[in-house]
Amino acid sequence: MATSNIKNVKISPEPTPNPASVRFLLDQPLLESGTADLADATQAARSPLAQRLFALDDVSAVFLAPNFVTVTAGGETDWSELAPKVMAEIRDHYQSDEPSLVGEPDAVGEGEGDVAKGILRVIDEEIRPAVNMDGGDVTFGGYENGIVHLFLRGACSGCPSARMTLKLGIERRLKEEFPEIKAVEAM
Repeated sequence: MATSNIKNVKISPEPTPNPASVRFLLDQPLLESGTADLADATQAARSPLAQRLFALDDVSAVFLAPNFVTVTAGGETDWSELAPKVMAEIRDHYQSDEPSLVGEPDAVGEGEGDVAKGILRVIDEEIRPAVNMDGGDVTFGGYENGIVHLFLRGACSGCPSARMTLKLGIERRLKEEFPEIKAVEAM
């Protein structure tokens, strides 16, 4: 949940590799832990902040993390016009008494067996922090028959470079650690 009585939050908009998404880095906590991927307005009921953001024209997805919000917009959005509106809604949210997220954050996946637990360790310690820097997230979906299944969320979802990140970055790193891995696939 958010600390909602903070009045002066510093917000820094940052481009992501996905031209449709901007990461808004916050100097105050938004969530205590975890993330929430709200892929469309129908999922916004779990987040008063997301409800505010989806009310803006062109917002098509919202991703909440402990210290940033990634907003994805549709069409040919002019971020020079949308970004100040997003920042105003984030500031208004911090001044309200509403939580950032109602209920629990999204599950990150669990693994059984040594390989799956090792995959989770590499994802949590190395891959997720790097992907978070680009406004997204990667979570474990499972490991079966040499195939690792991952969920790409936030700015990673629909990003033109996501496949390259998945195959040349994540798959390569996991295969270095676990030669029994045949492929890494997005779910």
